[in-house]
Amino acid sequence: MIVTVGNTKGGVGKTTLALNLAIARALSGRDVWLIDGDRQGTAQTAITIRAESGRLPAIACAQYADGSTLRAQVQQVGPKFQDIVIDAGGRDSTALRAALVLSDVLVVPFAPRSLDVWALADICSLIDEARAVRDGLHAVAVLNGADPAGQDNQEAVEALAEFPQLEYLATPIRRRKGIANAAGQGLSVLEMSPRDPKACDEITALVRSVFKSI
Repeated sequence: MIVTVGNTKGGVGKTTLALNLAIARALSGRDVWLIDGDRQGTAQTAITIRAESGRLPAIACAQYADGSTLRAQVQQVGPKFQDIVIDAGGRDSTALRAALVLSDVLVVPFAPRSLDVWALADICSLIDEARAVRDGLHAVAVLNGADPAGQDNQEAVEALAEFPQLEYLATPIRRRKGIANAAGQGLSVLEMSPRDPKACDEITALVRSVFKSI
């Protein structure tokens, strides 16, 4: 299964979610390939830190910021893996466009802020273009960095009605320091000690929903 975590808006936590999805699948025994489609290479850096620490399971990772290269490598090497997770976006790029055409599922993180919700129009346009090339892309939106209380979360979810391209996954990820700290070490929050039960439950629910969404 090929899953892309992408959005044309930066700062919504794509890399953190991509790392958690990839590592969670590897922890469950799947053979996973994480692809960094961003020129900044943050996911690749995190996996390098993981490898240098000797943490297991090892995660295969490659960086392809060019769309044609990403497409060619996934088509040639991808069949060797059970799951591929692509970290793409932060802007409209050839890598993001290639990933959308290749993927079974697109996960679009968004924050409960008006600017983040309005920005979904851009990724929805790319979803339409990708579906015109290859039918079958399932796109889901996940609230990331959700507020612990207040109305902003619900208002952001309700605003998704303007974007029929996206199915809302009712598995919000709240702002938790442990999730960010884990990613900085090339880890999933599922691997951290002491364990953060709430964060682990949220990530586990997200992984389950994403990989059962088609």
